[in-house]
Amino acid sequence: MRLIRWNPLRDVTPWHPVTDLMSDEIDRILNQLQGGTVSNGEGAPWLPPVDIVERENEYRVKVELPDVNKDDVKITVQDDVLTIRGEKKKEQEQKGENYHRTERLYGAFQRSFALPSSVQSDKIQATYDKGVLTISLPKVEAAKPKEVEVKVN
Repeated sequence: MRLIRWNPLRDVTPWHPVTDLMSDEIDRILNQLQGGTVSNGEGAPWLPPVDIVERENEYRVKVELPDVNKDDVKITVQDDVLTIRGEKKKEQEQKGENYHRTERLYGAFQRSFALPSSVQSDKIQATYDKGVLTISLPKVEAAKPKEVEVKVN
């Protein structure tokens, strides 16, 4: 048996002001390139955030589309690729209003996702409620997990 001297700071990562600040700056730039928040809200692509969850009988895709009319969203499936297109239109500025800051992003967007072969593309359904688009991608029967009980002798 080997004894190891206890060090209370063994798992603590040291902070280095130069590299940590550079890391934050790189994260901010990458976030902007991926459609994240920017300081003035103009000139950056808008990519709505997406959650994809696998369930027993389906895959479920949830897309946040605040202030987007459901008629401005188009969902297509071609060659096992799910594509969501749309546009978030900018509100007309009213005379007499003084905007101090605008961070909300506007414009056309497109998100595409490769679908597994286990999806029944002819039975895909979508709902839109309170700015959240939910797409249900049912699995084919063979892809659903089956539980088989094995008896031990």
